[in-house]
Amino acid sequence: MATHNDFGKKAEDLAVEYLKKNGYKILVRNFRFKKNEIDIIAEKDHLIVVVEVKARSTDFFILPQEAVTKTKIKSIVSAANYFMEEFNKNQEVRFDIMSVLADEKRNLNIEHIENAFEAFDAN
Repeated sequence: MATHNDFGKKAEDLAVEYLKKNGYKILVRNFRFKKNEIDIIAEKDHLIVVVEVKARSTDFFILPQEAVTKTKIKSIVSAANYFMEEFNKNQEVRFDIMSVLADEKRNLNIEHIENAFEAFDAN
C-alpha cells in the first residue's frame, strides 16, 4: 500500500477514535454507492452524521478541509441519500469534516468541523 494510503487510513482511524470518545456511535466506515464513498457514517443525539476525513502532511499549500470540493460534496450527498433510503433512516443528517494535519514533529492534530457543508441536490 502506498504511503499516502497508509497516512489516510491512520487519519480515518484517528477520526473514528475521536468520534467514539465524544459519544458518537460509528455505523459504517467507507460506505460506497456507485463511485461515491463516505469515510464515516455515525450517529449522535438522533442525528446521522456523515463525516469526510481529509488529511495532509502539511498545510503549506492548502488546509485539509479546503480540499473538499463542490464535486466531492455532491458525491458525498449522493451516497448519503442512498444510505438513508437503503437503511430506512429518517433522522436529520449533518455533514462534518474531520481535518487531520501533521505538525513539524509528525504528530497528527485533528479538527472536527461540524456542519461543514449543507446538502443540496446532488443531481
